[in-house]
Amino acid sequence: MTAVLQVSGLSVTLGRTPVLRDVEFSLGEGELAALIGPNGSGKSTLLAAIAGLRPVGSGTIFVRGWPVPGRKREARERLGYMVAQDRLPGLLTPRQCLALFSRSRGFESVPEKTLQQADDFGLMPWMDEWLAACSLGTRQKVSVLLALLGSPPLILLDEPINGLDPVSALALKRWLTELASQCGCTVLMATHDMAVVESLHDHVIVLLEGRLLLDWDRERMARELAASGEGLEACVARVLGESSAGERAPHERGRPRCR
Repeated sequence: MTAVLQVSGLSVTLGRTPVLRDVEFSLGEGELAALIGPNGSGKSTLLAAIAGLRPVGSGTIFVRGWPVPGRKREARERLGYMVAQDRLPGLLTPRQCLALFSRSRGFESVPEKTLQQADDFGLMPWMDEWLAACSLGTRQKVSVLLALLGSPPLILLDEPINGLDPVSALALKRWLTELASQCGCTVLMATHDMAVVESLHDHVIVLLEGRLLLDWDRERMARELAASGEGLEACVARVLGESSAGERAPHERGRPRCR
């Protein structure tokens, strides 16, 4: 399987505080990967580092063979990153924001696929309102559409379901499945929603205190769940609880088990 994303020995420090410590994993083409962990475990920092928005202390990140930050422009052309909805330009409308981003991606206008997604999201009545005046859910929809625009090889999403109504959440899950299966897009989604993880994802990455705790592809996940007789949510919660209590060593990749 071709590695779309390769992270090796990644460490990130903010100020004097270590946020990520020797994180290492890879994702292949068409994988839907969930990034799980308690609040403060480093999920958002990891996504930002992959997107070239956080300085890296040590380690390497490659997106389709292009190094971040060494060839940041080339790497970022091959990924879609979900901008936090509170960082969207408030003095632009959703239509203007999508048009501006489309031009930066090399499109003359907003792609028809993106406009159809906006319609599926129920976003069209708000396309010409100032983003600053839009609801959290509306801004969240714009953030998601920016990440998906152009169907990039790697899509990074940070809690995309938050603020979405049930119809929009269902539409997003359908799009992600189609992007992975039909376009070969790789998706890395930070989420706390284990129901979404269980129904959608075929790769699970768990962080705890900035370290990689679990890195399970579909085959490893199936083995672990069969051995434990538990669902994924119960299995991950148990491993997190045991590791937080010091019963396991979080830095030993692949060691935690559910049985």
